[in-house]
Amino acid sequence: MLLTSRVTPRAASPVAPRARAVRPGTRARRLKAALLASAVSFCLVAASAPPAALGVGDRLFPTLGNPGYDVATYDLSFAYGGSNSKPLQAVTTIDAWTTAALDRVNLDFAHGKVDSVEINGEPADFATAGEDLVITPQEPLAQGNWMRITVRHTSDPVSPEGRDGGWVRTSDGLAMANQADAAHLVFPCNDHPSDKAVFTIRVSAPEGYTAVANGLRTGVDSAGGTTTWTYRTRHPMATELAQVSIGRSTVVHRTGPHALPLRDVVPTEHREALEPWLAKTPEQISWMEDKVGRYPFETYGVLMADASTGFELETQTLSLFERDLFTEPAYPKWYVESIMVHELAHQWFGDSVTPRSWSDLWLNEGHATWYEALYAEEKADRPLQDRMKAAYSASDRWRAAGGPPAAPKVPRPGSKIGIFRPNVYDGAALVLYALREEIGRPAFERLERAWVTRYDDATAGTADFTALAEELSGHDLGAFFQAWLYGEKTPPMPGHPDWKAAVPTGTRK
Repeated sequence: MLLTSRVTPRAASPVAPRARAVRPGTRARRLKAALLASAVSFCLVAASAPPAALGVGDRLFPTLGNPGYDVATYDLSFAYGGSNSKPLQAVTTIDAWTTAALDRVNLDFAHGKVDSVEINGEPADFATAGEDLVITPQEPLAQGNWMRITVRHTSDPVSPEGRDGGWVRTSDGLAMANQADAAHLVFPCNDHPSDKAVFTIRVSAPEGYTAVANGLRTGVDSAGGTTTWTYRTRHPMATELAQVSIGRSTVVHRTGPHALPLRDVVPTEHREALEPWLAKTPEQISWMEDKVGRYPFETYGVLMADASTGFELETQTLSLFERDLFTEPAYPKWYVESIMVHELAHQWFGDSVTPRSWSDLWLNEGHATWYEALYAEEKADRPLQDRMKAAYSASDRWRAAGGPPAAPKVPRPGSKIGIFRPNVYDGAALVLYALREEIGRPAFERLERAWVTRYDDATAGTADFTALAEELSGHDLGAFFQAWLYGEKTPPMPGHPDWKAAVPTGTRK
């Protein structure tokens, strides 16, 4: 995610103000099971006890996600009636493995009416507890068994008061923005990035509308004035990266590197004006591939939404952008292109390699900011070193306000996107710059490629990154990472003893 509503193009200062942006198999299951074992201590509730909200123990979002099962697939069906202010009829089907014996199954779901629930084809009782849908099967579920949960529900596109994310209402329909904890405002799920799954998404809409979702289209069926589109991902995806666009849109197809199918989604009336921007994607993908290796998914594209969100978002295979980013004359060309690369870089850093916990967010945003800045240096003569020196000056202030990069402060109530602060953007990119100075450019570039290769389609955390950096560089980096990732003050910059951090004049919570 990258907030843009308060971003001004970098002119005098090289640093832009920032407020923020399975292949199913045993490896992914082991990683998710390890998270549950290490991060959560829970007691399975007897069926006679009151329903209770659970979580996987995330430090920043303690009630997000649920223990006791590992989702393999989601099948989502939405019926859009033509009004983006009325609830959609929806069916969510979840296939999962139980990782513990369960008397109850908790799903995250907080903004819709549940009509019925089935487990393995049998009706199941259900109740709500906090933001959980608590399901009681007719018989307890044994550990290590396959289960199918089917929930028939509504999905309300009008955001609840005081909540960020979920459905985004556009001028002609809907899009999704679920980061960090809002997928469960749209559909029942295990809403934590540690539990990735393959998605099938079906959307029905009246004639004149087009629906696009993550992955590749596998079917289009029309009958009685309604069209149903079906999309499927070939790779696992975190719930916060799900995307559905419904609108009076045009889908623009082209081919990227090594015959990669690209599809962009734009408001039909603006298609011609936006084409020069859309045409830049193939070269940007090639540029990223030169840096870190082959693009990790089956397709890519840009969704230009007619909406005022204040951010751009790396939804998997179809990044969400505000249309105004491309039409606002105050944004110079080089700046817009670097923001496009920021969201593209997330397809490797954050989407393919997904954070194990939200405290690992710096790995996503720091890397996306790094390649955004590197692209601006190489393509627009905006020196990376100048940007990092300016970031160093501001770093102590960012740490005081938002916490160290790998230990961000808990967001304020009602402002869940409050974790997207400068400390995890330019502040985290500054850590990567310091690491490159410490271990040298060749070792750093090997590390970047190895990171997205070793953990593709999986979840990984800060400890995995630091261990890999030590392995590939041959350096003992324990003290280095402790200071740079967790210190209240910014350490001296290797190779630049003259860089100084400005003294914070106060803190902002």
